[in-house]
Amino acid sequence: MTTHKKSSTKQMARGFTLIELLVVIAIIAVLLAILFPAMRKIKETAREAACKSNLRNVGLAVQMYLDDYERKLPNTGSANQFLWFESDGVTYRRPGSSGSYWGIYYKEYLKETKIFGCPSLIRVPRLIYDVPDPSIAIQHAAFGLNHHERARGRNTNDIYRVSEFIFCTDHAEPRPECGTSDGFHNGDRPGAMNLTSYRRGGSRFFSYRQIFRHNMRYGDDDRTGGRANVLWLDGHVSSIEETTGDDVPSRWYTGDRPTQ
Repeated sequence: MTTHKKSSTKQMARGFTLIELLVVIAIIAVLLAILFPAMRKIKETAREAACKSNLRNVGLAVQMYLDDYERKLPNTGSANQFLWFESDGVTYRRPGSSGSYWGIYYKEYLKETKIFGCPSLIRVPRLIYDVPDPSIAIQHAAFGLNHHERARGRNTNDIYRVSEFIFCTDHAEPRPECGTSDGFHNGDRPGAMNLTSYRRGGSRFFSYRQIFRHNMRYGDDDRTGGRANVLWLDGHVSSIEETTGDDVPSRWYTGDRPTQ
């Protein structure tokens, strides 16, 4: 009787065999391989939602500005970089000054400058312009203003439809001129290419993947399969899927009436 109990105890104390451990590890590896992409997608969905929320808050500040300035958009002058403050880190730069960010025009209507940030731009491989602490600067300056020549200083009452006028996007550049070199349209020429400065061979090709950066599905240098977020002048926010420009009319930047 005693011998039987000792034998049973030994069997119960026996650990996993090497094969059993390998099977368990393999199962865990398979589960992780399935879960990690799904978790990344969930995190990016949350980041994109936060980006859109920030854009909507920017839209509210813009509407308050327009109410105070007779519905006229500011001509941002030389404001074409990422900086909000002078070197002391406290004093706001003069609106329109060289190196400043265009968001300064709306600072009176903001609680914090972080509403100009996009959580999907956490890693900054390289900015359009060299600035101190780029990873910090981009958290407060991730949106690119529509600076098309027809948009500068425009009275919004003269715009055909404010719901079809791009105010800003989460572009890699803080103040794109919004021609075919750095805008999403291709000049209304079917088959032509947009964003030519950011395409392969362009001077800013290194930043192409910063443009259509949401929901990226491809790892190619010149293709993401993703989308960009857009704040329209009426305050609503939507997305533009990666495009060569055929589906983006130039009037979304100019505010002009359709020609057809």
